[in-house]
Amino acid sequence: MPFGATSTSLIKAIQEVFPTPGYDDGSLAPIILRLAWHCCATYDISTGNGGSNGATMRFVPEITDEGNTGLDISRAALEPVKQKFPRISYSDLWTLAGKVAIESMGGPEIPWTAGRVDCRDDRHVPSNGHLPFADKDAGHIRSTFQRMGFGDQEAVILLGAHSLGRCHKRFSGWEGKWTTNPIQFSNDFYKVLVNENWQKGTVPETGREQYFNEDKSLMMLNTDMELLRDPEYLRWVIVYSRDEQAYFRDFAATFGKLLELGISRDINGQVLPKAEFFYNEK
Repeated sequence: MPFGATSTSLIKAIQEVFPTPGYDDGSLAPIILRLAWHCCATYDISTGNGGSNGATMRFVPEITDEGNTGLDISRAALEPVKQKFPRISYSDLWTLAGKVAIESMGGPEIPWTAGRVDCRDDRHVPSNGHLPFADKDAGHIRSTFQRMGFGDQEAVILLGAHSLGRCHKRFSGWEGKWTTNPIQFSNDFYKVLVNENWQKGTVPETGREQYFNEDKSLMMLNTDMELLRDPEYLRWVIVYSRDEQAYFRDFAATFGKLLELGISRDINGQVLPKAEFFYNEK
């Protein structure tokens, strides 16, 4: 099957995974989006290591990274799709599922091209600690996103995806949702961040510090609050809180860039395998 012109049957099979009565807000789409994001966010522009190519989250140590706790739910949910469409690589499936998740939740069309190749073993799995830590400051945000090749505007754009999904105390120690409708893609994260009054508190069961709005129906992490404290980040928060159309447009481009991290393609769009990373069977 030509996955470059992605089949409607594959897209439909991914979409059928999302509805899950009893899980959070009835959908796995946000946590599957998180899988796509995290499998790309290991990229280091200075070395070329990490990124979406390889599906390295199948191996230790990446699968044990604290930031990936709970993503076994996403991987398990997509496994029947992989079995039904065995020709698609895990790295293509996970990134495509992220694209489909965004679009299924009302977000913009995300550019995506097939061709990623799964690594055969764990010899070049990125070390842990590349993912953003939610209790850090703006300096940590900036250095993390710069390591991936993103500037300040792009960091704010990608963090705006916190309009979707929830934190789970059983996974991260933090608990709650950022917006009132966490399965609808929107610019609500920015609007809520700017317009609500936030107070620091703790999650009783874990002792983790986070921020609550006045009625404690919504939450923010410290890295979210840093977007208000840092002048350059705040500038873009204000822009996107006022212009959802601009946010959708810029998110599509930036998330599309994220999905290509760690990939080199030839003039025909075919992924060029890294000789030291992938091994041909004898």
